[in-house]
Parts: sequence; C-alpha cells; structure tokens
Amino acid sequence: MAIITLTTDFGEKDHFVGAVKGAIYSELPDVKIVDISHSISPFNIPEAAYIIRNAYSSFPKGTIHIIGIDSEMHVENKHVAIKLDDHYFICANNGIMSMLCSDISPEKIVEINIHDRIETSFPALDVFVKVACHIARGGTLEVIGKIIETIKPIKNIIPFINEDQTQIIGSVIYIDNYGNVITNIKQSFFESVQKGRDFEISARNHKFKKIYSKYSDIVNFETPVEKRNDEGRGLVVYNSSKYLEIAIYKSNSLTSGSASTLMGLDLMDTVTVNFLKK
Repeated sequence: MAIITLTTDFGEKDHFVGAVKGAIYSELPDVKIVDISHSISPFNIPEAAYIIRNAYSSFPKGTIHIIGIDSEMHVENKHVAIKLDDHYFICANNGIMSMLCSDISPEKIVEINIHDRIETSFPALDVFVKVACHIARGGTLEVIGKIIETIKPIKNIIPFINEDQTQIIGSVIYIDNYGNVITNIKQSFFESVQKGRDFEISARNHKFKKIYSKYSDIVNFETPVEKRNDEGRGLVVYNSSKYLEIAIYKSNSLTSGSASTLMGLDLMDTVTVNFLKK
C-alpha cells in the first residue's frame, strides 16, 4: 500500500486539506495518507524544510511527500518532483528541499511539465496530487517532467564561518511548540569547527558556555527537590535532530514563558558562537 504524506501551511480551518485528501482518495482509494503538519507558518520555507528533514526518514522507503508551501506556479517558482534517499518529494522549486539536498544528493530531479493538461489555481490539489498518484501507481518521473540537475538554494540554511574559524554566525530557523529556539547549526558542523576549544554562544544579550546532551542535565539531582530552582533557567542543547537549540527548562509559552518569548528570539534572528583561544 502506498503512503502519501502532506505538509502544508493550510491550517485546519479551511477546506484545503480535506480537498487534497479527497482528490487522492478519488484516484487511489486504498492509499494511506499521513499528515506531517498543516501548521507551518504561512510561506515559511526554512520552517517547512526543518520539519520535512526531520520527519521523512521515519517513513518507509518509497513514501511520497507532498509539500504545499508557497506552491503557486510562476516563472520563478516552478514545480519539481525529486527522488532522494528512496523517497519522493513533490513541491515548488523555492528552496524548500535545499536543507535535505545539502545532506544527501538527489537520485533524480524533474521539473514537472503536465500543467498544460491541467487547469489549476490550486497546485497542491490539482498538480501535486496527480504527480503523487502517478508515482504511487509505479510511474516514472520522466513521464511527468524533464530532468534537471539542480534545485534553487535557500538562504540562511547553512551557517557562516569566518576565515580564521573563530566564529560561527547562525540563525534561528524554527521555533517549536514549547517555544524552544532551533538554529541552523548542526552538532557535526559545530564540533568540526570547535576542535576542542572553549566557546561562548550569544543570542541577543544572553550568553551560554555549555551545551547539554538533554534538558534535564541542567538539574543537580543530588540537591533536595525543595531547594532546586531549575525550572525557567535557560540552556543550550543538541536536540533530537542534532541541531543547536536554545531552550528554557520546562518552559510553557502560555504561562511561565519560553526561550522565544523570554529571550526575545524570533525566526531568522542571529545566534553567534565565538571560539576562545586555548
């Protein structure tokens, strides 16, 4: 049974998600549809890229991923279908796949060219569904598009490093449900530049000199519970996706606040790492 996932910024209020699912079921009644997220911030390509990168590999090989973010077609926003890591991705060529493609080289990329056969003002419904169902039936990518070699890159996915490798300048690419702030600095990249040096991480006027493996590492469990004051403290961790994350221990953005609200951090804000001389 084929699996088709959906990642969009459509939200849950409108008819869009239901219409896309209905169109898929009309063509493939036995398909399995899985919602990854429909709560991507509108037109937020880095946020969608982060979510797709960290969700897709949990699915079986051969899964087809429809990504409905900024998908209106025009001369600078063509549609593509990509085979990568034995998965298929259908989306606009707007940079959304560049985070994945920086880690793994695509096996095949085609620029979709079936638009002259489909009248559409809703590409995710009309074009992306047709392509996904074609692939699910065993169809090849060459039938629905022409092969191209590269995709459009996206800014701020890769952090900057200065010439003498004493500083990394990253940016916030995602804020999760807890208000934790995820940067574009991966653990492997950080450690390749660090080379054992001490460091200082700066985000606005907040500074950190230690990175934890997990949130609870900030707690000294030998201290009696009534004497602890760890909740609400800021910390830096490598999160489950191995990205550098700034968090508040046991934060709640609706009550006590979060890293985003308490530290005044938002998407695309700068996070700097300065490495200290030994």
